[in-house]
Amino acid sequence: MTRPRLALGLVGIAVLGAALAAAPQAPAPLQAVFADLDRELAAEFAADGTGAASIGVVRGADLVWTRNFGVVDAGSARPTTSDTVYRIGSITKQFTALALLQAVELGRMRLSDPLEKYVPEVRQMRNPPAGTPPVTLLQVATMTAGIDREPECDGPLDGPVGRWQQKLLACIPGTGYANEPGTEYLYSNIGYAMLGLAVERAVGRPFTAFVAERTFVPLGMTRTAFEPTEALRRDLARGYSRRGREGPYSSGVADRELDGRGYKVPNGAILSSVNDLAKFVAWELGHGPEGVLGRDRQQANYRRVYSATNGRGELALSSGYGLGFQAQRRGDIVWLGHGGSTAGYHASALFSRAGQVGVIVLRSCDSCPFDAGPVAARMLERVVAATRGSDRR
Repeated sequence: MTRPRLALGLVGIAVLGAALAAAPQAPAPLQAVFADLDRELAAEFAADGTGAASIGVVRGADLVWTRNFGVVDAGSARPTTSDTVYRIGSITKQFTALALLQAVELGRMRLSDPLEKYVPEVRQMRNPPAGTPPVTLLQVATMTAGIDREPECDGPLDGPVGRWQQKLLACIPGTGYANEPGTEYLYSNIGYAMLGLAVERAVGRPFTAFVAERTFVPLGMTRTAFEPTEALRRDLARGYSRRGREGPYSSGVADRELDGRGYKVPNGAILSSVNDLAKFVAWELGHGPEGVLGRDRQQANYRRVYSATNGRGELALSSGYGLGFQAQRRGDIVWLGHGGSTAGYHASALFSRAGQVGVIVLRSCDSCPFDAGPVAARMLERVVAATRGSDRR
């Protein structure tokens, strides 16, 4: 199909966002930043014009500003809102890591446990390094297990959410080790799927049900799920992709993945909205029910980062990976969080605990100039800086 342009142009770009742009809980310096961002983001999205985008800023416990662009579907006149649903991709890993910590808190697991204690099938993996100790849960969760990023197996993305375990087990023999466990950072999607299966077996509950019961429900995330219900499908922003820089946009792959993502459930299957993710980000900032995870355990988790490279294997001390979160330093601002990418969608949810600010950007295009990750990073820097100025007054 050709590039799907907005049915409404700039009309209806901000529905809920405009109403909240000058939220009373935001001090004057923040409102000035929001006004600037409002103009900049509107212009950038209008120049891009594909799909939809929803943005939110959290300060402390509150969602203080939102902005919504585009329409739910290119053939629809229905504008997006902060309840519009998107795939959030690897932001799912934050929920899987939290499930691991919850299982530890319940006494069902230890971070130092070997992965094979819960998933003995990992002994089928290819080329295991000789003479090394078994891979631990902590190594898997912090991307230092040495496990390949993806498996080599038939149809790894085929199959419904309800059968992700079978697909994972079929793909484990096609997964190898890229390096010796515990020696290097290596991002691994299949590793996080194994982690989800380990949690499922340790707690004796389906992984997706455990996450819903322990996290979605207590946080009131009523529009968040691992697979789209009929209600979520009605409000799901249609995802768009294209081949090459100038190729036509298509929603075919994104549409097909609504029926399932194969083994990629604990590492990338969640769908959510700005309003729902704001509740999770507020919890990450320390404002939320302690029943989700003990506060001391939560704070301790954010204090540890196990790798610090620039993506080329060079020591950078500007980025790293913790237990389920990415860490980034820009100047004197440090933020945590995660990005996500699936067919038709990009997402980013970042937060600064020191600044008590979080930013969420959800995008229904995986190959567009208006990209969730860079937009979120830029916004967070500016909002944290404005918050500091406000706090000094």
